Amino acid sequence: MRSIIVLLLLNILTDCSVSFTVKVPPGPVVAHVGSTVILPCWISPAQNAEALEIRWYRHGQFSNTVLLYRHGNIQDEQEETFRNRSSLTPLSDLSGGLKGGDVSLQLETITIQDEALFHCYVSGDNGYDSAELELKATAPGSAPVLFPRPLDDGRLNVSCSSSGWYPEPNITWTSDQGKTLRPAAVSHHRAADGLFSVHSWTTVSPSDAQLVSCSVSTTTGESKEGKVDIQGIISSDSSDPWKALFITVIICALLGLAALILYKYRSKPAGKKQAGTDCENGPVEERKVPVNINIEDLRKHAEQITIDRENISPDLKVTADCKCVRDSPEYHHTAEGFPYQLCAFGAQRFTSGRHYWEVELARENTPAKNYWLIGVAKHGNHCGKDRSAVTPSCGFWFLCSDGENGFYPNTETPIYLSVTPRPERLGVLLDYDEGLLQFYSVKESKHLLTMHTRFSDSIVPLFNPGVGDICPLKIVDCPVEEDSPAGVTVPLLNN
Repeated sequence: MRSIIVLLLLNILTDCSVSFTVKVPPGPVVAHVGSTVILPCWISPAQNAEALEIRWYRHGQFSNTVLLYRHGNIQDEQEETFRNRSSLTPLSDLSGGLKGGDVSLQLETITIQDEALFHCYVSGDNGYDSAELELKATAPGSAPVLFPRPLDDGRLNVSCSSSGWYPEPNITWTSDQGKTLRPAAVSHHRAADGLFSVHSWTTVSPSDAQLVSCSVSTTTGESKEGKVDIQGIISSDSSDPWKALFITVIICALLGLAALILYKYRSKPAGKKQAGTDCENGPVEERKVPVNINIEDLRKHAEQITIDRENISPDLKVTADCKCVRDSPEYHHTAEGFPYQLCAFGAQRFTSGRHYWEVELARENTPAKNYWLIGVAKHGNHCGKDRSAVTPSCGFWFLCSDGENGFYPNTETPIYLSVTPRPERLGVLLDYDEGLLQFYSVKESKHLLTMHTRFSDSIVPLFNPGVGDICPLKIVDCPVEEDSPAGVTVPLLNN
């Protein structure tokens, strides 16, 4: 009889003991470097976990915890690298937190070094259990920068560079017909912070493609693409002054009608806006134009531009006449890429008409600036640090010189231009009514770029001197002809 009672008591105690199982989702958790992530973990069946011990640790480091919860409090025992950035955080508002059995771990400011196999261990008076969950870090790098260089045989050597990736990225070259192009070389470099940079180059012929695309991607699904219009580059190169002069001499010798041909070519109505042009992000065109551009005709629309002292980056220095700007000696550029935030805006606002100004980019016996950004922006805009914050859809239109990375307009899809020689003075023509923004190399009397859009609201000049050049960026007052005939149009707007 006594043995029966003992068995009954043991059975009752067993029934009253609440066992549990630790659960985690299948598959790894992927998080961007620098982000905050939650590693889900819960006990089943759901029960109050406030009186349990909860231990998060990396594989093989049971005693060296990421986070330890015991006696109702988070303990001070933990890996130093996780201090002040780990906590127990409910997976959702509906999970009930610890009272509902949710023992999920939140990690802030994820680093590559955090990538590991994590253990979620829960124990109590009636037992314990654990489960494993893998954390993978990923970093989407910078947009690929394409830089083309013409070869003597008529082909182009196109290089592609990108940095800030994790894990190690792959690189793919394609043409606009979808054909895969074989890279001549691919190299990877891993920086001290663990992030990868990649560099590759390929050789293409003008007959191979109109556009060449370089795509950088990782196994975690991150991908970024850059494109370059090689036909536009070839057209731009063909406007070399000596080549154009040679062609002009031949035409004169054969036809004797060079003046008439030049007049007809200049007045050709090729400047119509393309159908379907987005109001904030129209196409960019490299125009095939005559070499002997008349800068004086452009200067008939010259404006006296000054910098608005009330609307500049605090890391810039401006002269008393508000004509010259450069990076402050106290400013140290530590981030990768061009410092888009170092913007200065013109004090003049435009809502109609044509307006022209020039910017000096070199001084006597000093090389031309390598880094600058010049264009226009909507009045009231502020420049962000990333290229994605200064797109046409955000109210910015500009041409940027980014040192070794070459020249590019701020199109949504990266397009890189071949500009030689490096401009020493840049002319900018804004035609508000026609939705045109054009750039000229004044010294060479050469057209560089035309951007199409549809402007709205007030537009102001935009200047960014970049970082590290000897020369500042200086706005030049152009001589304005008096008694100019009314209705004078600027040649080359519609070439």
